[in-house]
Amino acid sequence: MTLPFRDTRLPLRERVDDLLARLDADERLAMLHQHAPEVPRLGLAAFRTGTEAAHGVAWLGPATVFPQTVGLAATWDAGLLRRVGAAVGREVRAKKLTDPDVSLNVWAPVVNPLRNPLWGRNEEGFSEDPHLTAELATAYAAGLRGDHPRVWQTVPTLKHFLAYDGEPWRATASVQVRERVLHELELPAFRGPVEAGVVGAAMLAYNLVDGVPAHVSPLVREHLRAWAGDPDALAVVTDAGAPGNLVRLERWAPDLASADAAAVRAGVDSFTDDGDDPGPTLRALRTALERGELTRADVDAAVRRLLTLRARTGEFDEDVPGEERPYADVRPQDVGRAEHVALAREAAAAQVVLLRDRDRVLPLPATGTVAVVGPLAEVVLTDWYSGTPTAATGLAAALRERFGEDAVEVADGSDRVSLRHTASDRFVAAAADGALLATAGRAGEEARFDVTEWADGVVALRHTASGRLVTNAEGVLSATAERVGGWVVQETFRLEADGGTCALRHEGTGRWVVVDPTTGALSAEAVDRSAAARFVVRTHRSGAAVAAEAAARADHVVVVVGNDPHVGGRETQDRASLALPHASAELVRAVREAAPGCVLVLVSSYPYALGGLLDEVGAVAWSSHAGQELGHGLADVLLGDVEPSGRLPQTWFREDAVLPHPVDHDDVTRRAGYAWGERGVLFPLGHGLGYGEVTYAGARADTAGTTAGQRVRVDVDLVNDGERAVVELVQVYATAPGLAVPFPRRRLLAHRRVRVEPGSRATAVLDVAVDRLAVRDVAREETRVLPGTYHLLVGSSAEDVRVELPLTVEGEPVPPRELLRAGAFDACEGVDLVARDGTGGTAVRAAVPGWGGRLEFTGCATAGVVALRCCVRAEHDGDEVVVQVRGASGAWLPAGRAGLPAGSWGEVEVALRLPAVERSDLRIALPAGAVLDELELVRRAAR
Repeated sequence: MTLPFRDTRLPLRERVDDLLARLDADERLAMLHQHAPEVPRLGLAAFRTGTEAAHGVAWLGPATVFPQTVGLAATWDAGLLRRVGAAVGREVRAKKLTDPDVSLNVWAPVVNPLRNPLWGRNEEGFSEDPHLTAELATAYAAGLRGDHPRVWQTVPTLKHFLAYDGEPWRATASVQVRERVLHELELPAFRGPVEAGVVGAAMLAYNLVDGVPAHVSPLVREHLRAWAGDPDALAVVTDAGAPGNLVRLERWAPDLASADAAAVRAGVDSFTDDGDDPGPTLRALRTALERGELTRADVDAAVRRLLTLRARTGEFDEDVPGEERPYADVRPQDVGRAEHVALAREAAAAQVVLLRDRDRVLPLPATGTVAVVGPLAEVVLTDWYSGTPTAATGLAAALRERFGEDAVEVADGSDRVSLRHTASDRFVAAAADGALLATAGRAGEEARFDVTEWADGVVALRHTASGRLVTNAEGVLSATAERVGGWVVQETFRLEADGGTCALRHEGTGRWVVVDPTTGALSAEAVDRSAAARFVVRTHRSGAAVAAEAAARADHVVVVVGNDPHVGGRETQDRASLALPHASAELVRAVREAAPGCVLVLVSSYPYALGGLLDEVGAVAWSSHAGQELGHGLADVLLGDVEPSGRLPQTWFREDAVLPHPVDHDDVTRRAGYAWGERGVLFPLGHGLGYGEVTYAGARADTAGTTAGQRVRVDVDLVNDGERAVVELVQVYATAPGLAVPFPRRRLLAHRRVRVEPGSRATAVLDVAVDRLAVRDVAREETRVLPGTYHLLVGSSAEDVRVELPLTVEGEPVPPRELLRAGAFDACEGVDLVARDGTGGTAVRAAVPGWGGRLEFTGCATAGVVALRCCVRAEHDGDEVVVQVRGASGAWLPAGRAGLPAGSWGEVEVALRLPAVERSDLRIALPAGAVLDELELVRRAAR
């Protein structure tokens, strides 16, 4: 007899409810940890959440490695991303065939918008635009999910809800996300994939949002889970170690029992804590049940969602005679199959962005000789969330396939040095087992190291003879590592010079290198620099000089620089600056002096500020760390076999000064990002060139009688008078100066890629949803399209506008606003959003010592208003709240002031003197430390 939970003919909810009823109380509770045990009496296998799959299967051995997510996003091609997702999902299934512990719940995609390019995890996201992020993430997740109507190939998990884009203090930072920013810049990236039904889980962020830890945030129920429709359709998992952070770091809960209970009540279903040991979590949950902080109904709701996730994978299905199981055609050999490698090559080429081709040196002819120089000339690097490539082809190897083995010369730009220990007068050499010993009497081959500077002052040392990197193994240095990597990188150092000698500091531990006086062994042990061993550096070869010599001999020169994904910017570490490291910049300049028409290829996880380098090379292209087919993809584009079609998914800035704030996400007030800012842009969102150009011959849009909910067709005529086909990404943005609620200076509405053959015309047809014009009306707590005049900006990037089309949207005008909540401001300065004690709401705190903070409210309904009533708390006796009104000149004029209660919440009524008009802009000035919550405009009583 088939048990109901195994009967595929029954509705999913009925099957899950049957299984839930068969589990006893302890078995149910045990399901709430990442590592859930088996239940032999029901035939349930052990289960765990989470297989990393950002751009390929990670941490499970060989797999096809596709371009980093930011590179996939540079394709702007949802169809391609869906195919990549399908290939990754198939390889997850293939892995599970040989390892039952592999989870079909994949932890991807990351949908945090890339608003700050210094974020260490920039490589994991899609775009700074939340809607483009949603579109591309939905496509990737749809591929992971698979096409079967009932059984999911894998169950994708969105990461990380919410407002996460900074590494320093990520577990304690309270990110400021006011209501308009929340609804326009943060939530859309998550909402799209959830509403599309292609994800079955979400992971919460480490940070706090407006003073509340994300793991206990009411936003999970208010938004994230509400979009799914079915409350059981979306499981919520914690990030690793985050539940304990509620107690240890955030000091939000008194103990783990209270913390875990609050997380479950907020919507958490699965705890990723204490590795594979569920003991601490289960003890805490039992304590919470005993205290009454958690109910069995809370536990059942969480277990139901987790069982739903598992049921979707087909785990509980009983075989039906005569029917083939979904995905039964998957084989272990699908990992790295030829079709997946070909797809990886296609994606690697499609994501290459041609940034500039000043001298028209591209594409390169596949004749003559070529010098490929720089630290990334022939290597393929992987990031923390990469798998192990089934094979890997760097650029130099790919070019050898086309030019011939002898026609390609490589110079990686590294300096070759020896280190002489001053105390023993011996050189550091590698022993047979790789151990570094200061015992060599001469600087021979065994005592030589190639030094590559990946970030300013941060170097990796590669033993010349063995080709192995120097690493720190439990304090002892040895040349045994194949690559830079690990959660805490052990292969990077700083050579700090002083008085003709240098000391060596290990980056991962912060310890200084010492030399054992008896054995000569090098180890990273000293806490203080004064105890460090001193070395004299002998340079055998200048990397820049060798690279310049190679460039001078070659017919074509390609300089390949960028980052190692584990150094200088990664999870746990943001970048310090946009600037290209000095060593890389100098290498480019040295090569350029020898070969003025050289091509600069940037291979990186993030944007750079390039300064004068742009004017010193013939052409510049960018690629992410594009996986195992990086070299083939780059060569295909550089040689013209594939037309450049990549476009930047985020703005590249000229300098750090114009970057968005890492914690205050109010880009609206700060006028930051592509949507609101316009200063300091090097390359805008959507930028990318081809080898030919098209002319925008005209554009048309049917905009008569447009209202919310409608769609507008935009036709764009393109002409290619050149001799090469051009792949053009036509983009439509909107702006609306003078709208009742300020509209962004740019908002991406639609895009369409069109191939225009030589000497021909083509028409790009774009479908624009009018609802994409919606803004958050914080006064009325609704997101809607406002009536007014908009402008559709048609072009090839956010700033390269070729055609402007007017669009009039009809609708009800915005009435004057009432004031209800301090957090519903339109602009601010010097304030923080904080949790209101005991209410679950959000209040506003004046945060600048000695000055306070300011809140602005536009279009207030001030006719007949005689006072402002507010709920407020001050820190000091004698503190006052000041209210001002905007005059006809724009200046702020006094309207009223009142004293504030110190130390506790109180209601204050501020008498106001306002002009006799229907609406006015008001500003509230608070003293430092004051907290403001509810507001009300008081009118004179009718007679």
